[in-house]
Amino acid sequence: MYFKTEGKHNTEKTVELALKTARERGIRHMVVASCSGYTASFFKDAKDLEVVCVTHVNGFSEKGKNEMPDEVRQQLIASGLKVLTTTHVLSGAERGLSRKFGGTYPVEIMAHTLRMFGQGVKVCVEIAVMALDAGLIPYGQPIIAVGGTSEGADTAVILTPSHASSILETRIHEIICKPY
Repeated sequence: MYFKTEGKHNTEKTVELALKTARERGIRHMVVASCSGYTASFFKDAKDLEVVCVTHVNGFSEKGKNEMPDEVRQQLIASGLKVLTTTHVLSGAERGLSRKFGGTYPVEIMAHTLRMFGQGVKVCVEIAVMALDAGLIPYGQPIIAVGGTSEGADTAVILTPSHASSILETRIHEIICKPY
């Protein structure tokens, strides 16, 4: 499915398509990007699936702070979701180097290349690798990742992630939905 525009208003439909596809295909593991908890909250009732919520890294918008309020994080965990906050695999330290010294580095080039398919596709690959590296999803199995552009979700992808140390072995199998 292709949405006419990107953004938060596509969240409910994106989640609906992702959950439907997971159940139809027997995919048990999902990874969802959610900074405030808004998008992740749509997965609270998906008790038949293993859902990992990946937040922005601490310090993303303000040094030393996490965007997701602690009470929201605890509510998500209580509902059965796993919540992961860690360094962004497609920026992290390389962004710090490019800001300090100028220029572009290989991982940033990879991120920009994935953005050619849309910001949500880049996010889906990134969060899937982050969740795999954290041991929260199984290695070598297709999962569904849900991400978006700015706020909410507008992209869902079936992929088999690889670890950051072998990221080029990641395989995108299918784009379930994304903005046109």
